[in-house]
Amino acid sequence: MTDLSSAVRIARDLIRCPSVTPDEGGALSSLQSLLEAAGFRVDRVTFSDVDTPDVENLFATIGTGKPHFVFAGHTDVVPPGDNTLWTHAPFEGDIQDGRLFGRGAVDMKGGIAAFAAAALSYVEESGPDFGGQISFLITGDEEGPAVNGTVKLLEWAQQQGHFFDACIVGEPTNPDVLGDAIKVGRRGSLSGIIEVIGTQGHAAYPHLANNPIPGMVKLLGGLDAMVLDDGNERFQPSNLEIVSIDVGNKAFNVIPAKVTANFNIRFNDQWGLDSLKGKVTQTLQEAAPDGLNWTLTFKRDCSESFLTRDEALIETLSRSIQTETGRTPELSTGGGTSDARFIKNYCPVVEFGLVGQTMHKIDEHVAIDDLDSLTRVYLQFLKDYFAQGRTA
Repeated sequence: MTDLSSAVRIARDLIRCPSVTPDEGGALSSLQSLLEAAGFRVDRVTFSDVDTPDVENLFATIGTGKPHFVFAGHTDVVPPGDNTLWTHAPFEGDIQDGRLFGRGAVDMKGGIAAFAAAALSYVEESGPDFGGQISFLITGDEEGPAVNGTVKLLEWAQQQGHFFDACIVGEPTNPDVLGDAIKVGRRGSLSGIIEVIGTQGHAAYPHLANNPIPGMVKLLGGLDAMVLDDGNERFQPSNLEIVSIDVGNKAFNVIPAKVTANFNIRFNDQWGLDSLKGKVTQTLQEAAPDGLNWTLTFKRDCSESFLTRDEALIETLSRSIQTETGRTPELSTGGGTSDARFIKNYCPVVEFGLVGQTMHKIDEHVAIDDLDSLTRVYLQFLKDYFAQGRTA
């Protein structure tokens, strides 16, 4: 298939690398070879931490001076599930009816391929001295614990003397068609675990036991009735979801010794982590029956909400999208979290990528036309962004 575009070829090569978190699977090596051949300086950096797998990451850069623009993304993917359910094998990169199939086609090897193709085209056209710097910040830990990936790679890059002026994360941001939306912020995320301790016993002799489940029901009832806010012009309302209740008990004649429940909150900028934790704690304290033995633990993988207000970055990307697609993108803060939650502490960041309808699904795929259109959006953005830098 010699007529495939650069973006499609790169995406297909990446898809053929089985890089299920935390395995590199050859994806970073494929990207490294591509970028080094074009003159990028490439570093591979592995990070470690307690109770998490080691993760290999990639940082690549070309050019000098300011402005310093960075593209961020991840080559790791979620597991494919039952391979027999796929029409096209998840790591083959099959092309049929104008679509490229495979795990990561949308989330987000396709986005990386589009930006790589755009950056290579821009550097080839402008030369390596284009009046600034382009970098790639690529992790293998976004779909996993997110401990040994972007958060540490950012720290490492800064220690190496890299200070970024703007960033685009190539996550799939468009709900229906390319050009629908730019993510200019994200709600925060806070997860917690509630545990109620009782006394195990025979169901026929409840007076000899202490059933923890009724107390947990009251606690969860308090959380479920809690109204956090009504949202605002920037963000949708915050929401709390109870995602798991477990007693580990398969017997019908045994009162369990304990019950645990997990919950997750997606919250807007009306809350900070401290104020939200205080609200949850107070709600549970008020809902708890007298004498109930319960604990609340908040998980460490939490994140604050954020909103990017860099008008030059947003307007330049919006114009590039309009030029290519004819659509005016919505400036959205909806959806889940991404590694933008780490990048926002280093530079203004927005997210724009492919249509996300098939991400994490069986037969994940991307339209080839969308890959090529996204490449043209990124290329136009680079031209306009660095032109502004030269005239600033």
